[in-house]
Amino acid sequence: MRNRFYTAFDIERPSGREAVDDYRTPFQVDRDRVLHTPAFRRLQNKTQVFWSGEYDFYRTRLTHSLEVAQIGRGICHWLRHSSERLDEDHFIDPDLVEAACLSHDLGHPPFGHAGERTLNHLMASWGGFEGNAQTLRLLMERIFSAKRAGMDPTRAFADSVLKYKSLWSELWRMADQAPENHFLYDGQVRWLDWVLAGNDFPPESPPGAARDGGKSIECQIMDWADDTAYSLNDLADSVRAGFLTREKIERWAEANGVDHGEGTPLGELVRAMHRQKVDPFVGSRIGRYVKAASLRDQVGFMSGQTNRYRYQLEVDPAIREECAVFKRLAFEVVFLSPQLKQLEHKGSRLLHGLWEVLETRYVRGETIDGQDFQLLPEEVAAEMEACQEPADRARLVCDFLAAMTDGEAVRTYKRLFTPDFGSIGDLVGQ
Repeated sequence: MRNRFYTAFDIERPSGREAVDDYRTPFQVDRDRVLHTPAFRRLQNKTQVFWSGEYDFYRTRLTHSLEVAQIGRGICHWLRHSSERLDEDHFIDPDLVEAACLSHDLGHPPFGHAGERTLNHLMASWGGFEGNAQTLRLLMERIFSAKRAGMDPTRAFADSVLKYKSLWSELWRMADQAPENHFLYDGQVRWLDWVLAGNDFPPESPPGAARDGGKSIECQIMDWADDTAYSLNDLADSVRAGFLTREKIERWAEANGVDHGEGTPLGELVRAMHRQKVDPFVGSRIGRYVKAASLRDQVGFMSGQTNRYRYQLEVDPAIREECAVFKRLAFEVVFLSPQLKQLEHKGSRLLHGLWEVLETRYVRGETIDGQDFQLLPEEVAAEMEACQEPADRARLVCDFLAAMTDGEAVRTYKRLFTPDFGSIGDLVGQ
């Protein structure tokens, strides 16, 4: 049965190609391409909360993405079941939302958000770095196959990962300084134009938060699924790792005026910890967060062209507030802890060291100690050296560093700077 929610506009690809005799839907093709790309597999060794490899049972970017995808599909099924705006042949495609959820962290670099901030700082003269912008770059340009450069995604899929729609230079001009996050690279304006079919943003949506509020319904679902996983599953890891104890939670709640008595979200979390039932607590909460979602109609500059912009995802305010409390608790007690900040500092130093030597050699084209050391795999170096503009070479160096797993970054740093580490066979097969 054809899904009337989507039209030819939504399933168009940049190449204009259409699948012939493929038993899958266009969105299943998008989802499958994500699952089989090396960029997705690399997420298994990228930091979610704790450094990957620290212990086997902590979440990585990969397991986090899988959980977000499951939650996203759950929201789609709930909305199809509960919303009078949807029916059996008019519904939000769960395969499309799954593809968005699986992809949402593809562009994130090693060492979590600290790595993202470090690369943005290092790229301040070259157009910045942003994890979501890097995801779009991978999907549209950098994931190669025998037939194409980029994944050649459907318009709906590309739009589903577009959390932010303002350009780096636009935000720079507004604030008179380099933006910290939430931007697209200037060169991605062509993809933004393609996704929006050339439609201009209305005057009431200037660059920044107002414009970013105009997300497709699939992107909104992905965003809420990500918040759900972040606020609950990462919380469970923090309890298991010993970063969240009853004493720390109560001390934080009292210092911030947050109720933690019986029947409150924090009170129920503490009770679950006491009973050693944190995982069941998280599981039941995920179900609540899924069922807290509903749809309402909206009218916007794209709503006349696609159903993807005709609906706003509504989340029960009490659940949103609870989610915000859990996120704030995790951030202030866990993410800001000296233990994690020390690791973030180490990761930042590693990226700094790698950037400095690669920028000298490949961006500025200078020798190192009077020698032209070949520091990168041949095909990577060849692409950089073929670029005429320093900004293009800097972007490729950034691509190389952002693609690294935590382990690759550590090993590469050691090979370059630690005298007794490394082997002549280390780069074979890379």
